[in-house]
Amino acid sequence: MAQIAHLSDVHFGRHDPAAVAAVLADLDTARPDLVVVSGDFTQRARRSQFREARAFLQDIEGLGLKWLGVPGNHDIPLYDVARRFLTPLKRYRHFITRDLTPRFAAPGVAVVGINTARSLTIADGRVSVAQIAELPALFADASADAMRVLVTHHPLVALPWGEEGALLGAAGRSPRALAAAVEASVDVLLAGHHHRSFAGSAESVAATHGSLLVVQAGTATSTRVRGERNSYNLIRIGTDTGEIEVRVRDTGAFETGRIECHRLADGRWTTESRPSAP
Repeated sequence: MAQIAHLSDVHFGRHDPAAVAAVLADLDTARPDLVVVSGDFTQRARRSQFREARAFLQDIEGLGLKWLGVPGNHDIPLYDVARRFLTPLKRYRHFITRDLTPRFAAPGVAVVGINTARSLTIADGRVSVAQIAELPALFADASADAMRVLVTHHPLVALPWGEEGALLGAAGRSPRALAAAVEASVDVLLAGHHHRSFAGSAESVAATHGSLLVVQAGTATSTRVRGERNSYNLIRIGTDTGEIEVRVRDTGAFETGRIECHRLADGRWTTESRPSAP
């Protein structure tokens, strides 16, 4: 069974140093096969903030762990208009990685990341026509029995939130991207952006996409928590299961907040149980 730690929206420049230390300690205990950071490494794409983000990734590497990341909208300069439109991801490529379609494979799992951050959309993201066309090929080398995981910063599914039936927005061209994900036999979608943790079948908001399990991470280390605690996901992936443990923090160490168990059967994800945290 593969284990992925799913962090998002770490926002160096608006981060809590104690939360950074706590998440590194928790990762050292959990020893996941891969640490995914689904965007917004920085608050304002400044060099000093990217240096702090790079130091965080070096600390992860120092634990002997592998990581995969994609940029978020905050990793594109906002107020530096020339840089925003001419070289939007130059600093991300310099400090984080030049690879905008990172891939990872281990027994039982294949992970691919794509960039949804765009200069024109400010906060919102978009999947390009070229990315949609390329998506099936990105998973072409995945073994037949591997769970296929797609990582973006902006979610590809509009997420239900609150009691009034409101939806948190999805990336542009998400219906076409979802169709391409189904064609590529993607099983799990990981994203962030909204600073809200969530897990469930895409079928709840996109009736034809029940084969996709949507997993959203809150903010692991930022002070911009939007009513939730700092959190990240520990995801344990089996041949037909996805167990999501949401690790949460108040002021000390991260601890189990909740565990959600999902099973894939007959092309549909269902929630088996939601056991109480120990």
